[in-house]
Amino acid sequence: MPRSLSFAMIFTLFAAFSAAAQSQEGSAPAPQSPSQDSSTPAEAKKPKKVWTNENISGANGTVSVVGDPKNKPKPAPSKPVEAQYVASVRRQLDKLQAQIADIDKQLVDLKNFSEGKPSTSASGMKLNKGYEREPIEVQMRALQAKKKDLELKVDVLLDEARKRGVESSQLR
Repeated sequence: MPRSLSFAMIFTLFAAFSAAAQSQEGSAPAPQSPSQDSSTPAEAKKPKKVWTNENISGANGTVSVVGDPKNKPKPAPSKPVEAQYVASVRRQLDKLQAQIADIDKQLVDLKNFSEGKPSTSASGMKLNKGYEREPIEVQMRALQAKKKDLELKVDVLLDEARKRGVESSQLR
């Protein structure tokens, strides 16, 4: 019993002290704003007006929507991109896009074969390869995964080129 009594007393004292502390914080004087500080010169700058939708009709002159033009960041000077790098990226892109086009043709051939339609390729058969034992759906999924991987490589290559300052028009 004495233990529960002591906890009750501690809790009551804690509640009383926290209530006293909160009342002292509420009655403390507000800190002075920079414009009220006695160390600032008497010629303080005129405060900027904030316009709302209700009082915008009373605005005279132009209204800046984006902010102060003095604070705009200066554009960084662009460095010329090496022509050798651009040519290298262009070659890599051409190679990847040719591989993607080849996969697209293979996918069309497999789809046509599964539907019983004639093949779109010139020979119709791969003479240098044996019969495929995988079902057509499995082959198509593998080709689609390969295509997705190649497209990801194209995206990474374009992002890297963009970061180095190459414009997309230079890669066409």
